[in-house]
Amino acid sequence: MTEKLLRPLSKRPWTERWLTRLLGAALSSAAYLICLPWDLRNRPESPGSTTETTPVSVLGVVVLAVCLLLLAAYFGHRDALAWPLLLVAVPPATLMYLSFHTHAESPDAAVWPMAWAFFTLVMAAGVLVAASVARQFRQDTGDSTDGWVIAHRSSCAS
Repeated sequence: MTEKLLRPLSKRPWTERWLTRLLGAALSSAAYLICLPWDLRNRPESPGSTTETTPVSVLGVVVLAVCLLLLAAYFGHRDALAWPLLLVAVPPATLMYLSFHTHAESPDAAVWPMAWAFFTLVMAAGVLVAASVARQFRQDTGDSTDGWVIAHRSSCAS
């Protein structure tokens, strides 16, 4: 059973390949939604307090990072190198953008585009590194450019 779960997706049937990819994108979205609350605005701890609090916790960020790295390693091991980026990093980045964008603009909230860009780059870099490392452990690697280059036969060969 584990052989089927770790075999390259390019050698699997079309439906299994795309259902696995869809499940990966759904899992990365669910991990983001579970680990980080939707409302990221800072709020006063109590009425009249000058100390602000945010619903984002360190534990939530760590659990999200571990989930995304595991998903990236899994898809890096099974699929072409670009797929982990699309399946694991893009859904949380999109949800983060929507979360930041839906809040009313306040004078001190104009930094959200830079925060979103920074965290998106960090997620994408982490996903690519985890996928690249996991790719090194493939048994049947085939061509090192699998998924990036389409091989063709030359008509000039004699």
